[in-house]
Amino acid sequence: MGYSVQPEAIGSEPAARRRSAAVPALGPRRAGLTALALIIALTPLLLANDYFYNVAILVGLNAIVCVGLNLLIGYAGQISLGHAGFFGLGAYGAALLAARYGIPPLAALVAATAGVGLLAFVVGRPILRLQGHYLAMATLGLGIIVSIAIANEEQLTGGPDGMAVPELTVLGFEVYGERVWYWVVGACLFATVWLALNLVDSPRGRALRALHGSEVAAETVGIDSTRQKLTIFVVSAMIAAFAGALTAFYSGFLTPAKASFMHSIELVTMVVFGGIASTWGALVGAALLTILPQALTVLQEYEMIVLGAVLMATMIFLPRGIVPTLAGLLVRRPEAGASPAADERRRH
Repeated sequence: MGYSVQPEAIGSEPAARRRSAAVPALGPRRAGLTALALIIALTPLLLANDYFYNVAILVGLNAIVCVGLNLLIGYAGQISLGHAGFFGLGAYGAALLAARYGIPPLAALVAATAGVGLLAFVVGRPILRLQGHYLAMATLGLGIIVSIAIANEEQLTGGPDGMAVPELTVLGFEVYGERVWYWVVGACLFATVWLALNLVDSPRGRALRALHGSEVAAETVGIDSTRQKLTIFVVSAMIAAFAGALTAFYSGFLTPAKASFMHSIELVTMVVFGGIASTWGALVGAALLTILPQALTVLQEYEMIVLGAVLMATMIFLPRGIVPTLAGLLVRRPEAGASPAADERRRH
């Protein structure tokens, strides 16, 4: 005796429930992007001088890197302690191509980003075979190699003394001044967040979340774990390189500190502080940990003590990071006031 599975009738409750759940799913993303666009557009009204513009630009540059790093750590579950190496390679690659070889700055930026992506593809295949603290040590070693190479190649990079970087030009126009750079970085940040949100909501994003949950279970249902991890590793590295190249042209001067181990730790801390596996958390973490040190300078020698206390308190009372923890509290609060009948319907 055979059995056949009949498709659900149009308008049936399960199908209708799926449609009603799918339609609002786009709402939060669009609302978040709209809010981000408004914040970028209205923030200049609060910036009194070039110093505040500079801080806002640094927020944007750090946020770009952290959004890309969060794709790797938060969604794919792959720890990287050497991401500043990709940042530094993008910065020095674009600077060298423009300053030493006469390549137009915009083309140098694109070439440096693509070159770092190719390098990440080559080194990512063996590195991503590792897991856990072994992977962390491997990425740490990669970052240290890049940092040492940049510091020691004095004839090429200027070594510890650094090197000057030419102005960024686009279609013959120089990108000059904090106010112009604010809009350039703001547009790049918006594009990066849009890309990250679309990637997370795509089938590839769902595959990454499955890998994060259980790599064995993901492979059981047909997900190519090696390919997925390598792809997101390359994307994350290219985003970091892109931000590094922007930083080089904005600052006009580079030092090996851009590729240092401490810079990698700062980037990871921003992601964890804002909330792992949350694009908005990465953005918020980058913003707060860029602004806080500037605001705490009034405390002079107590600055680092207070900053450390803030980080400790956040991890104690907001263990999942700022954005996911607060979002979870906001979701539970309406549910706490729901009627028993509504609770009974949710259970069924």
